[in-house]
Amino acid sequence: EAGRKTPAPGRADARRLIGHGLEYLSDFQKINDFVIKSKGMNKAHTHLDWLEAEAIHILRETAGQFERPALMFSGGKDSITLVHLALKAFRPGAVPFPLLHIDTGHNFVETLDFRDQLAEQTGMKLIVRYVEDSIRQGKVADPKGKNASRNALQSTTLLDAIEEFRFDACIGGARRDEEKARAKERVFSVRNEFGEWDPKRQRPELWSIYNGKIHPGENVRVFPISNWTELDVWHYIQRENIALPSLYFAHEREVVRRNGSWMAAEPCLNLDAQDKIVSKLIRFRTIGDITCTAAVESGASTVEDIVQELRDARFSERGARLDDLVSEAAMEDRKKAGYF
Repeated sequence: EAGRKTPAPGRADARRLIGHGLEYLSDFQKINDFVIKSKGMNKAHTHLDWLEAEAIHILRETAGQFERPALMFSGGKDSITLVHLALKAFRPGAVPFPLLHIDTGHNFVETLDFRDQLAEQTGMKLIVRYVEDSIRQGKVADPKGKNASRNALQSTTLLDAIEEFRFDACIGGARRDEEKARAKERVFSVRNEFGEWDPKRQRPELWSIYNGKIHPGENVRVFPISNWTELDVWHYIQRENIALPSLYFAHEREVVRRNGSWMAAEPCLNLDAQDKIVSKLIRFRTIGDITCTAAVESGASTVEDIVQELRDARFSERGARLDDLVSEAAMEDRKKAGYF
């Protein structure tokens, strides 16, 4: 009848609705279990699953928010892991940004060979710019002396490459656990028109919301694996079976002792009569310019061996980078000048 109120549902109606809901959830769970089983997945998301999902989200955000991003590639494990994540993020389509390598002229041959091979295998465009060209153009001076290194000169070459290709975002493999300056840097790190980083001018990233809006001339450095640790990277390499340069694994190499560290005995180290060349079983925890990348004595010849070795490690991998030992604020000073 008109105006008569519909009676409130009774307990029987409520039980029936709950039953339908549980039936729906049961069907959904069956579908979910089937998908998990068909893909060989584990029901419980692991720590690595969450880190991977976060990194892929950041890579997709970068591709969506910027017009001309690039992935800064060094040939090290972190940038190789980023390439693997980028392939996961965008396949079967093409990765929407090129690889950018700043070559100091003092890189390991193994690194360069691996770089070229990876670019060919993935089909990603590789852009290489050389510090040697910056020196020849008079933009920077080639350091002199026994412990001279071109590592810091990369900033000028990088900034020139950003201007040349008008890159508005450069993706890097820096992680917060590596060094204190990197520990306080945001995932989307804004650089001014001179490529400089101001630690006091950082944007909040609450709830993983990333703000990529910039003024003309500015650019953003993006760090998708910022929340990973060195051990996380190696666990991920182990799980995903990611290929790496042989430098990361134990091998016999001629080395010299410099500033308390074992350095590869290469001509760019300006060897003299005081340097005693010896053969050691070593590996590299981090790979960069030969003049500032130290080796560690190690017999770890497999990923599993390295994972076990790192569980007992008592210093950061950046402890093997001589450029970080120049001063307490060495990394932050380089970042303020436009470094990665």
